Amino acid sequence: MTSPGLLIGYTTSGQTIGLNPKMANRHGLIAGATGTGKTVTLQRLAEELSKQGVSVFMADVKGDLSGIAAAGTINPKIQERIEKFKIASYQNRAFPSVFWDVFQKNGHPLRTTTSEMGPLLLSRLLDLNETQEGILQIAFKLADDQGMLLLDLKDLRSILGWMGEHASELKTNYGNFSTTSVGTIQRQLLVLQENGGEIFFGEPALKLEHLMQKDFSGNGVISVLDANQLMSNPKVYTSFMLWLLSELFEELPEVGDLERPKLVFFFDEAHLLFKEAPKALLEKIEQVVRLIRSKGVGVYFVTQNPLDIPESVLGQLGNRIQHALRAFTPQDQKAIKVAAQTFRQNPNINTEEVISQLAVGEALVSILDEEGRPTPVERTFIAPPESRIGPLSAEERSERISRSPMSGTYDTALDRESAFEILQKQSAAAAQNAQASPAASQPKASQRQGLGEAFAKSAVRTMGSSLGREILRGVLGSILGGTSSRRRSSGWGSLF
Repeated sequence: MTSPGLLIGYTTSGQTIGLNPKMANRHGLIAGATGTGKTVTLQRLAEELSKQGVSVFMADVKGDLSGIAAAGTINPKIQERIEKFKIASYQNRAFPSVFWDVFQKNGHPLRTTTSEMGPLLLSRLLDLNETQEGILQIAFKLADDQGMLLLDLKDLRSILGWMGEHASELKTNYGNFSTTSVGTIQRQLLVLQENGGEIFFGEPALKLEHLMQKDFSGNGVISVLDANQLMSNPKVYTSFMLWLLSELFEELPEVGDLERPKLVFFFDEAHLLFKEAPKALLEKIEQVVRLIRSKGVGVYFVTQNPLDIPESVLGQLGNRIQHALRAFTPQDQKAIKVAAQTFRQNPNINTEEVISQLAVGEALVSILDEEGRPTPVERTFIAPPESRIGPLSAEERSERISRSPMSGTYDTALDRESAFEILQKQSAAAAQNAQASPAASQPKASQRQGLGEAFAKSAVRTMGSSLGREILRGVLGSILGGTSSRRRSSGWGSLF
């Protein structure tokens, strides 16, 4: 199991445990009870990947991972491990990092458009039922047909409002739908807005190449998403993370088996992704995880219990790092047994027994060899990180954000003409015409017909302009048969 690649740790006999970079995109699992060392293991892996020129994206759900941008210090425990395993290559250093924050407080703004998020994930985000999701699908289809951009929440609210007013006219082409259900969706959008969702949707939207960069020394840049506030709403957090994973899948070209991944994506608190997820969404998650490997992306789920991950997904995670689990309940005992059974057994280790005996900073590790076969499980002491264990101060974070290569790229929000503006103009024009014309006294049906004609005429103008492109379909689009018009470069331009 010795490898010159990604150093993970050492066995009790001093044998090196390392992961061949070529196998890093075969996905992985970091599991273990709270306080057993998962975060430090994640930090160590991110450092090793960066050294190999691999970009990393990870969510900092507890605030601890920001320290990866600062050089660490040697404390007695780290010194003991260095001396015990004679780690000659150890040196305290900072790693190139970019900080992001959906709420624009502790990092660069991170946005997407409502079209890119797509109706499937938005329905989950809004906690809609099947009928309401169908109406949201109609709203997206209507925007597509009329050439209207859906960029932010006010665009979506506007087109839903128009649908409610013209439900009878739309039923021929789009089917019947209840104005009451439209109102429910509008209320849920209002709740999302009040929870800070408005700030996430809009432009400039994230360009994926900004997550796949190297510094001047060839080290992969580590993108750290501040997820403290996101975690207050687990559905927002998981919907965002799944959207980003799906965008990577949809936008990146097929590259086959590379010598090392383009990007490794760490999905912390992964149990939230699968909790109460509908069957259709679980199937799509499984497909993305299975297929995204060919795009040069590795996905590592970080969670407390292996039982948190559905078997269909767990079976695709070839690299396993299992920290201690505690057997306090029958459910805990079942989790230990399941975790033990997922490893390729080592005749020298009673895996099921050892899992509950592991100390902090110890783990059972099984990785893929150069042929893609799981290696026998080994009891491993995780190598200490070279960056700081613990968060940056507010001043340190601000200083790094200010000199980041992304500074100024996303700071100023854009609000170009989209569905909201187009429908406002139509409404104003219809009101003006009605006031100036004797036809204002005609029945409402005539007024509705005028609005419909205005809608169509405006759509023709829009489709003939630079805005007249196919509306972005977003999440899981390529699997569901859609496409996205925002094609991004997959280059790795140097930023630092």
